[in-house]
Amino acid sequence: MLGLPDDVTVALFDMDGVLTTTAVLHQAAWKKAFDAFLTERGDTSGPFTDRDYLDYVDGRPRLDGVRSFLASRGITVDDEAAAAIGDAKNEEFLAALDRDGARAYPGSLRYLQAAREAGLRVAVVTSSKNGAKVLDAAGLAQFAQHRVDGNTIVAENLPGKPAPDSYLRGAQLMGVTPAQAAVFEDAISGVQAGVAGHFGYVVGVDRVGGGQADAMRAAGASIVVTDLADLLQS
Repeated sequence: MLGLPDDVTVALFDMDGVLTTTAVLHQAAWKKAFDAFLTERGDTSGPFTDRDYLDYVDGRPRLDGVRSFLASRGITVDDEAAAAIGDAKNEEFLAALDRDGARAYPGSLRYLQAAREAGLRVAVVTSSKNGAKVLDAAGLAQFAQHRVDGNTIVAENLPGKPAPDSYLRGAQLMGVTPAQAAVFEDAISGVQAGVAGHFGYVVGVDRVGGGQADAMRAAGASIVVTDLADLLQS
């Protein structure tokens, strides 16, 4: 019914772009923060692009995303400057969240409801430090038995995606082995984390089209869908 192997008893969901529509808010906030930084330093390499977001930032903890993108442009900054870019991005994101709100994808809500009815247990694993606020705003907090977010990653000194540690922590909190859990991700870095952690199933959620689905399969996704409701037809 849920499109998962029979021995999977726990679902570990990324949040932005998988459960909620807030990935677009993150992307816009990153663009504003990075473009302001590049303009201020007189950089001529061009503005932050959609491809930059997918390749260097999407799914990663905030400071990891800053350093990954800057490295792609051959830019090195100190910790204070990196933190300032991350803070500017977060201010933009929170302003957009207050203005536009957070919504659950209808198909994701259907899937969560079906999972609850089927007895599949759920945790949320996100690099965002705003995980609790977004889940509450989207009305999804009720579905998650545990949450591993950006605050957990910092407090427990966990490597961020594409390292598997945040997902492994989610499985541990749920009391299962990785083989008994499925990972649901819209970011290549998250798919890579699921594969590296040897999880029982890795679902890639392609919200952007283009070559993203092929990239997810190349990264090791067990299946790629455009909406979680697609799994209910399996």
